[in-house]
Amino acid sequence: MKLPTLLALLLTTAVLQAEPEYPKMGPDIYDAQADGTAQIAAALKKAKAEHKRVLVKLGANWCIWCRRLSHTFESDAAVAKTLNDNFVLVLVDVNHRQGKKRNEVVNDQYGNPMAQGLPVLVVLDADGKQLTTQETGALEDGKSAHDPAKVIAFLQQWAPKRQGGLSVIRRD
Repeated sequence: MKLPTLLALLLTTAVLQAEPEYPKMGPDIYDAQADGTAQIAAALKKAKAEHKRVLVKLGANWCIWCRRLSHTFESDAAVAKTLNDNFVLVLVDVNHRQGKKRNEVVNDQYGNPMAQGLPVLVVLDADGKQLTTQETGALEDGKSAHDPAKVIAFLQQWAPKRQGGLSVIRRD
């Protein structure tokens, strides 16, 4: 491919990439176009195959605490390991913008967890049964972040129980 053609292709690709929904907040963490029901269905399939549970994180790109919790999930090694070993994480955008409520059906399906604020976590077993809903203020450090120890304790409480390398799914 000739250099001018390659440059034109790269410029076109850059233009086609979506701008963040709230540019001052940084890159989007939630896919504003995603169908939450389809996301959860795919996660349930993966969770069943991997003997894990599904952790649904409802939030929005404007939400600073949603971003902070995602940062804790990604940047704290112990949190990331506990999460990845036991859960399939699904980020569902539930923003209300320009008169449209995104993924409202997901919020309704799980008993309006958004009433507890954002972000809010919903734990599902691999069959899709809702095990718990957690408002995330209880997982904060009292300052400006989520406490990794509290996040890990929550994740461990709802992780599938494993014996001899096999998962034993707890029915709470």
